[in-house]
Amino acid sequence: MSTPSETDLIKLANNIRQWAKELGLNDVGISDIDLSENREAIETWLENGYHGTMSFLERNGELRLDPSLLHPGTVRVISVRMDYLPEHARFASDLEQRDHAYISRYAVGRDYHKVMRKRIKQLGDRIAQEVESLNARPFVDSAPVLERPIAQKAGLGWIGKHSLLLNAQSGSWFFLGELMVNLPLPVTSDAIQENQCGECVACIKICPTDAIVSPYTVDARRCISYLTIEHEGSIDEALRPLMGNRIYGCDDCQLICPWNRHAEISPEPDYQHRAIWDDHSLITLFQWSEDEFLSHTAGSPIRRIGFERWQRNIAIAIGNASASEAHIAALQQPRQCVSDVVDEHIDWALQRQQQALSAATRKTARLIRSVRQGLPRDAD
Repeated sequence: MSTPSETDLIKLANNIRQWAKELGLNDVGISDIDLSENREAIETWLENGYHGTMSFLERNGELRLDPSLLHPGTVRVISVRMDYLPEHARFASDLEQRDHAYISRYAVGRDYHKVMRKRIKQLGDRIAQEVESLNARPFVDSAPVLERPIAQKAGLGWIGKHSLLLNAQSGSWFFLGELMVNLPLPVTSDAIQENQCGECVACIKICPTDAIVSPYTVDARRCISYLTIEHEGSIDEALRPLMGNRIYGCDDCQLICPWNRHAEISPEPDYQHRAIWDDHSLITLFQWSEDEFLSHTAGSPIRRIGFERWQRNIAIAIGNASASEAHIAALQQPRQCVSDVVDEHIDWALQRQQQALSAATRKTARLIRSVRQGLPRDAD
């Protein structure tokens, strides 16, 4: 068809839902492009400096608020969801093992940008087979797109107090993507989900760095995901101990969310745990050369942070790990001269490890003396 009628568009919208499902996309909705109600909140967030060093968020403000400026001719946005929760997620074990790295679960598989963009493009190609006049463009975290407000308008969920999209049936373990189109498809406004966070503040309380400064507002400058992925340069010393063993991202606010009880394991092979992360002791990862880092993270979203941030993040995690001679030895190995920033964090971690080991040694000595003197073990 060249110029679809209203009836044709209704039928097409139904077909799009079916085609999306066949492509492995878990949910789809359609929204208009009026995002003006988000302007004030965005401007206030930027004025407060909550975007940190992400200066790109200061640019292209109008493009974010008007998709037709980003892709001329756009009148609707097809918003899609793809679940990513891997089998054997091992959340608790990885967070509790301080000598091992914790990697956000969205990043243990293949780079979602590539996986989703391909699927969304295939959806666009399928629509083009039906509508010759289609003008479409897929987006997955690659342009100034307000993906969560768009998804909310499309009925895929509501924005939770941690600022992520929540779905009553599926929680929040999913990626979002968009297909901007020039077709006046019927919007799915009847499917819009009411905010169901209620009085719950679990995500706010559990945040290790208190980055959720108020409901629905995140100060990226304190967020571990931002610090380990987006932020270049030195990380505030006051925040380093709070990061624990999280070397790439953080899932705490999602882990505690009661709506994630409903989340299902993703059947998508590309999102399953890669074998390379089966042995993820901090020392092993820290000893990778830059070539090894690039090789092991090929096809992974982790690769985009680069070797410097990788080394910086692991140095912090070793500083927070259990005190041991092995950790000190790893930190004292000849430096690869990555950068002064990495050296700064190594020095900090080395000092932490040495102080902790000295304290542990003194405690052991006191216990030995107490036993020898016949005193209670808890005596000083």
